This record gives sequence, C-alpha cells and structure tokens, in this order.
Amino acid sequence: MILITGATGPFGSHVITSLLQLGTDVTEISALVRDKKKASHVLPPEIELKQSNYDDIDSLKNAFRGVDKLMFVSGNEIGKRDSQHKNVVDAAKDSGVKHIIYTSFIRKEISQPSGIAFLQDTHIKTENWIKESGLTYTILQNALYLDSVPMFLGENVLQEGIIYQPAAEGKMTPVLRSELAEAAARILSTEGHENKVYPLSNGDSVSYDDIAQILSEKSGKQIVYRSPSVSEFKEALQKKNVPAEYIDLFVGFSTAQYQGELELPDNTLESILGRKPSSVKKSLDAIYA
Repeated sequence: MILITGATGPFGSHVITSLLQLGTDVTEISALVRDKKKASHVLPPEIELKQSNYDDIDSLKNAFRGVDKLMFVSGNEIGKRDSQHKNVVDAAKDSGVKHIIYTSFIRKEISQPSGIAFLQDTHIKTENWIKESGLTYTILQNALYLDSVPMFLGENVLQEGIIYQPAAEGKMTPVLRSELAEAAARILSTEGHENKVYPLSNGDSVSYDDIAQILSEKSGKQIVYRSPSVSEFKEALQKKNVPAEYIDLFVGFSTAQYQGELELPDNTLESILGRKPSSVKKSLDAIYA
C-alpha cells in the first residue's frame, strides 16, 4: 500500500494523478487528509482516505499501519514544521512503514549564512531524522517550483515592464511542480531507490536578466531587470504596503539566488522522467499566453 500525505494539495494530488497514469491500481493508493468529507470531492472515490494531521502523532500512527511506501510531502506551516516532521518520522517508524519518500529542497554548501535558512534547516533536520530512523528512504531534493517564479516577477510585470528583485546576476534551475510530482510517482511505482538522495532540478540555469528577455520576446514589450540593494528593495515594498512576511520571503530567496543556492543544474530528474523537464521559456510562454 502507498500512502500520500498532503493528498489534496498541489503536490500530493499531482502524485496521485501520476501514479494512476503510470498504471498503479487505485486500490493500492491511500491518502492522508485533514477532512475526509472535503477530500472526497477532490480525490477518486476508490482511494482510501485516512484522516490525520502532522500535529497528532497518535492518529498518524493509526493511519500509517499497513503502509509499505509513505510519500511524505513536507508541511507548509514554517513555524511548526520541526515538531510536525518529527511526528511523521516517529510515527512511520513505530507503525512499521517500510519505505519513506520525502520532499526536501536542493542545497549547496556555502560559506556564508543561507538566505533561506528558515526553509533549509527543517529539511536538513528531517533528512537526518529519516536516516537515523532505520527506515529505508528516498530523499527528493526538489528545486524551486517553476510555478512560483511569477510570484517573484510580480503580477503586473508585463504592464510595468520591470523585474525588481535583489538577486544581482544569480541564477536558478526551477522545475514545474507537476514534473517533480511525476518523478515522485515514478519512484513510488518502481524499485531500486532505497537509501538514495536525488537532486531534482533543471539542467539549464536562468537569471532574471534571462527571464526579462524571454518576457520581452513573448510580449513584444521591453522588460528590464533591476537589482536594488536589499534595503532599497525593502523600502520600496513597504511603501506599497506589501506584508512583512512576503518581503522577508522575497529577500530570502533573492539572497539565496545571489549566493548561488538556487542554481544546481542536474540531469537526475531528466533520467527519472525519461525526458528533459520543461524549460523556463516554455513554461513562461504558457503562463503569459
């Protein structure tokens, strides 16, 4: 039995869709959900629903019984993720789960403090907890979602004609969430992935200058990229009444990009998918069609 956590979210639901497309019998898939009634309107009716959440270790243990492969989709409550992820790993071990597949994040060894330490630290801890648990595992070190790039560009980027982020000439290797979910499904439905760590990113790197050129060609308008100082960037967004948590998020990721943390070109994802992942250009052309 395969159990998908976060099953109604964008990643988990894509994993389920991909598993079915790859030929996994629907009766071999179960889904961990917070609300069975709501989930029943989203997921195929044949899929067994197990109700729990990452805060409730006892219900996690019950949900994990009889599970062979656990697709552990990382939580999105940043301030609570340490305790939540520890609960999942401990419950998986106590319930006899045979194999755990975890969605982590790509990273490089850097000399300076990470711009996205708030994101990376829990992933590092969780990877270690999994390895120390004695369970067989597969760690998926996913790149930045390509789907999230428009958030950094701004919703009015074509109208305003400017990309404004303090990332200097830093590059990134983002990948569509659906393709990362498909890779997870391929791993779940095949053997030979025990105790492996897979960096899953695009083979090509892009900067915001590159993206500005792509959008210029697509729109027929001149889009430029400007990289302000962090203090100038914060001040500009504060004047636009952007919430502080979003400003911190943008600064963190731009700092990471400037430091080279988001640029990790690799062909592992291509090998798992059996094709090249979608390029940034192709995806942006579709988004801004």
